[in-house]
Parts: sequence; structure tokens; C-alpha cells
Amino acid sequence: MAATFDVFDPASGALLDKVPDGSVQDALHAVDAAYTAFPSWAAMASRARAEILRRCYDLMLRDAAKLTRLIVAENGKSFADARSEVLYAAEFFRWFSEEAVRADGAYGDAPTGGAKTLVTKAPVGVAALITPWNFPAAMATRKIAPALAAGCTVVLKPAEETPLTALALADLLTEAGVPAGVVNVVPTTNAPEVVAAWLADDRVRKLSFTGSTQVGRILLAQAANRVVNCSMELGGNAPFVVSADADIDEAVKGAMIAKYRGGGQACTAANRFYVHQDVLDSFTQKLCAAVSALKVGPSCDQTNEIGPVINAKARDRIARLVDGAVAEGARIAAQCKIPNDGWFYPPTVLSGVADDAQILNEEIFGPVAPIVGWSDEEAMIAAANNTEFGLAAYVYSGRMQDALRIAEKIEAGMVGINRGIVSDPAAPFGGVKQSGIGREGANEGIREFQETRMFSVDWK
Repeated sequence: MAATFDVFDPASGALLDKVPDGSVQDALHAVDAAYTAFPSWAAMASRARAEILRRCYDLMLRDAAKLTRLIVAENGKSFADARSEVLYAAEFFRWFSEEAVRADGAYGDAPTGGAKTLVTKAPVGVAALITPWNFPAAMATRKIAPALAAGCTVVLKPAEETPLTALALADLLTEAGVPAGVVNVVPTTNAPEVVAAWLADDRVRKLSFTGSTQVGRILLAQAANRVVNCSMELGGNAPFVVSADADIDEAVKGAMIAKYRGGGQACTAANRFYVHQDVLDSFTQKLCAAVSALKVGPSCDQTNEIGPVINAKARDRIARLVDGAVAEGARIAAQCKIPNDGWFYPPTVLSGVADDAQILNEEIFGPVAPIVGWSDEEAMIAAANNTEFGLAAYVYSGRMQDALRIAEKIEAGMVGINRGIVSDPAAPFGGVKQSGIGREGANEGIREFQETRMFSVDWK
């Protein structure tokens, strides 16, 4: 890799580092390495793979401070959020170190007699992993850990904005004992051609992608040419529902996590707030007070709670969505002060949002909370489901039965009930409708990197 590209600090726009800019040829060399390493890695005893993954977990904890600073620098999220991400990311290595040794299979009689049926799991093969910038550590480990646990080798393309964390993780994997060629990281500014080359290569048998639904559609179309096994974790438009009998203080605490963690730059972020008319004023006032008290600034200052958005393009897009909502009748009920320099957008609360406002139809991916009042439950649920997305949702209610009733009617793969977070390595992560295909985490995560094989044995 002779060419390089620049990585910038979104808090200041300053140059952080230069990294190799992978070409299509570099990407294919990575496949060469992964394909060569696959037979021996797949044949390694699952206990041996498990112990390597457990060492990866230990090394991430050892280097947690270094990785936190790296995420703060290239992603911009607050120090507390970056630290939490590192610990969350490490958990995938620990979880899948345990799943690696839990072999799944079956043995039984053929109903017609004369044969036994053996069912087992085998690694898919070389897996292409595509990760986004908003969780540069966790999105990488959530894919790498189950792939390696299953016996796959991988080629990873991190986001152009945040390649430094992925490269640091690759070094830790090597230190933990992952053999050469098993994990191959290819940073690049030419993602369309690099990924297309992987999908056209007969040796690549799996694609795991986290990113926008728009890009996901393109990749699925390309993958169809060779019927590549695909896992897709795509966009979201999460509703946050507050019932009349909800604990408003707890709902506000949950809203601050679901909306403002990571500056709202998460596919699971609460995107639309549906608050019952009986508690609309109370919830809005308390949320505005909490948002107004947020401290926004460069994340190198550990007292700052909200950092910049990822780049100027993202900041300008958020501003256009808010301006459009205000033009449609919404009111800015609360907004923080922000620094003059860097790619910052002020945490914002919008009240009086029309139930057909454009901002409710798009994934904001920023620190903006539009609030809509409701009184008719069926109409509210219809509005919550009126989207192509179905990744996450949140429900706050005083009665668990009511919360579950509403949650079951909302079309989402994950619902947080009286809590503002849904992610856990031990829980299946994924969406319905155009929010994705497959699940990450839990025992389902490793299955995404395995094929089911059956042997019919003559047994007279």
C-alpha cells in the first residue's frame, strides 16, 4: 500500500494520522491471505480458538485507556461514551470465546428406516466484514469475534473516518495469538470498488455489513450475483413511547441515553418521541432541563458529555432537518451552547412537531429529539410503524402488561422496556423490515458464520 489518506479529529479538524489507502489489488491480497489461512484455522480445536479470543478480551481491558483515547480522537464521542464502547467491544471476545466451544449438532433416525442422520455446523469460509464509523471498536469486535469463533477467516474494511481503532485491534489480535492471515484489515477511500472486488471473488463466502439501508441494498444486489451469504445490520428510525402512567423521571433518564449517547449517532438511537398528552408538558420540561444542562465540547476534556458529530457533512444535514421541522411548525424547546470550532451540533429538543413532519421520516443520526403528543394508542402505534425501518424501539409505561402489549405491536427487532439501551453481547441484535437480515450477538451471532451440514449414513 503505497498511497495513504488522512484521518482527522472531528472536534478540531486537525490531522491525526495518515494510514495506508488500500487498493483493489491490496484487497485481493487480503483475500489471498485469508483463504490460505482458512484450512488450518478452521481445523484448530475450538478450545484453542476460544483461548485466543479470551486473550483478546484480556488485552482489550489492558489497553482500555489507549483504545478509549483513540476512539475519542478519531470519532469524537465523549470520553465516557468511548470508555463504555471499549468495555462493550471487549465483551464480544469474552462472549464468543465461550460460544466457540458450544458445538451444535443433531443425531437421529431417518423416518423411513435404514439410515441415520448426522447434522453438524461448519464455518462458512472467508468472511468480508464492513464496519461503520460510529462504533469503531464494537462494530469490529461484534463481527470478528463470532467469525473467528466459528472458524472463519476475515477481511475487514473499517470506515474511512475511523480506521485507527481497527488497526489497533488487529495488533491486539496478533499479540493474542491469532495466526497470520486470519484477520486482515484493509483501510481504503475506495470502498465501493474494494467491496465489489470481494463480492466478485469466489473465495469470499460471507458478507457482514453494518451501515445505511441505502448502501445495504446495493451490496445485497451485488451479493446476489454469486448468492453470497449475507448478514445486514442497517438503518433505524426508533420510536420512543411514553405512556400516561410512566415514571417521567425514569423516562427522561432513558431518553437521555437512548437519544444522546454518542451524540445520537447510533442506528438504535431514539429518533421519534411519542409522549402521551397527559404527561407531554412534564416530560418535555424535564427533558429540556436535562438537555440544557449538557456540557458540549472536545472529548479530550473528560468533563464534556457530548462531542462533535463525525464531519461537516453530517452537521449540515442535521441542521437542514431541524430547519425543515421548524419551517413546518416545530419549536426549538431547548438547545445547548457549542464551541465555535469543530464539527459540533447543539443537542436539541423540538416540541410541537407535526405527526407528518419530514424529520420523523428520516434517521437523524444526531443529537436532536423531536416530540409528538398522542392520545389514541392505535393511531400512535400506526405512526410508529409507518416507516421502512424496524431496528429498535423504546417503551416507558407504569404497567409491564401495557408496555409489553405496545412493544409487541411495534414492528422492531429490539424493544427496550423501561430502559434506554437494548445492546448486549448476550442478546440477539438486529432488525426487521429494511433494518436488516440476521442477528449479531448471543448464540445466533456465531450461527451467522456457520453452514449447516447433514450426513445421511446407511444403517441397515
